[in-house]
Amino acid sequence: MPSATYRTLLRTPGAAAFFLTAAVGRVGIAMTSLGIVWLVHAQTGSYATAGLVTGGFAVAEAVAGPQLARLIDRFGQSRVLPPTLLAHAAAVATLLALVAAGTPNWLMAAGGVLTGATIPQLGALSPARWVALLGDKQAAALPTAFALESLVNELGYLAGPALVSILGASGHPAAGTVLAATLVVAGGLCFAAQRRTAPPPSCAAERHRKGRSLLRPGFALLVGVNLAIGGFFGAMQISVTAFGVEHGAAGTAAALFTVSSCASLLAGWIYGHRQWRTAPRVQLAVAATGLAIGCLPFLVAGSPVELGFDVALTGLAIPLILVLCSVLAEAAVHRAVLTQAFAWLSSASAAGSAGAATAAGWAVGTFGAHGGFEVAAMSTSAMAVLALAGLRALRRHG
Repeated sequence: MPSATYRTLLRTPGAAAFFLTAAVGRVGIAMTSLGIVWLVHAQTGSYATAGLVTGGFAVAEAVAGPQLARLIDRFGQSRVLPPTLLAHAAAVATLLALVAAGTPNWLMAAGGVLTGATIPQLGALSPARWVALLGDKQAAALPTAFALESLVNELGYLAGPALVSILGASGHPAAGTVLAATLVVAGGLCFAAQRRTAPPPSCAAERHRKGRSLLRPGFALLVGVNLAIGGFFGAMQISVTAFGVEHGAAGTAAALFTVSSCASLLAGWIYGHRQWRTAPRVQLAVAATGLAIGCLPFLVAGSPVELGFDVALTGLAIPLILVLCSVLAEAAVHRAVLTQAFAWLSSASAAGSAGAATAAGWAVGTFGAHGGFEVAAMSTSAMAVLALAGLRALRRHG
C-alpha cells in the first residue's frame, strides 16, 4: 500500500472526528492510574496505600469494562457513553474529596474502585467504529485502521504518564488526576456526539444468538494471548526499574521504556503501511514466537546498554501482536458483540499485567531483576504456545 494509507483512512467521512476525539480521551485514560498514585502518595506519604487505591481502580476497570461494552452493544455508544462519563466525573470528584479529607484507606480504595468502574472503554469503542465505518467493502483496510489505533495508544502512554509526572514533581499532585478526568470526559463527550459513525445497536435476539461467538475456542485463545502479553507488560515494568536500581542508574528505566515505546511506534507505523499477504494467524504465531525468543537475552543482560538493545528488539513485536489480535477478533465474533470482544481483550491484558507485576515483584525481591525477567519470559513463552495452537483454531478467521 502507498504511504498515504493513514491519510486516506482519516479522510473517510466522519473518521477524523471520532478518531481524534477518542485519542484525546485515551491520553486521559493513560494518565489516570499514575495520577492516582501521585495523588494518594502526596496525601498519605505511603506507596502501599497508593498501590491499594490504584489496584482497586485497575481491578474495577478490568471487571466493569466488558459489562459497559455489553450495554453499549445493546443500546449504542451515543446513549451509554454520556451517562458513563458523568458518572466517571462524579467518581473522580469523590476520590479527590476522600483523599483530601484523609479518610481511612478502605474508603480511598472504594473511591478508586468507583473511578475504575466508570472509566469509558474508548480503546474498544474506537476500533468498533472503524469496523462499522469501513464495512465489508473496505475490510482489507481494517489492519491499517487497527495499526492507527495502536499508534495513538502508544503515543497516549508516552505522553500521558510523562505529563502526570511533570505535574506531580512540580508540586501539583492532584492536577494530574484532574487533567486526566477532564481529557477523558471532554474527549468522550465529543466522541459520543459523532452519532453518524456510531455502530447501530443490536437487537436482543441477535445478541443472544451471536454472543456465543465469544465462547468459541478461537476467541478464547485470543483472550489468552492478551492475558500473556499483559503479563509481559507487568513483569517488564517491575524488572526494568529494578535492573536500573541494581546497576546504580535508576534514571535509566525511563529512558529504556521510551526506547521500547519508540521501537513500537516505528514497527506499528511500518506495519500499517503495507498490505500483508500472509494470513493474520500465521503473522501472529511468528510475532509471538519472535517476542518469546527476544526475551531470552533479558536473562543474561549485564548492563543498561545491553538491556536497551533487547528492549528495543522486543518493542518491535508488541504493536504487531496487538493489531493482529484485533484483526482476528473482528473476524472471530459477530458484530453484535464486537465491542464486548474488544473490551474482553483489554481486560485480559490488564488482568495479566496485574498478576505478573505481583509475581515479578516477588521474583525481583527473591532473585533480583533477572528473576523478574524470567516472569516476562514465561509469559511470552505461553503466548507463543497459544499463538502456535491458534494456527488451527483460527483457520476460519484468517
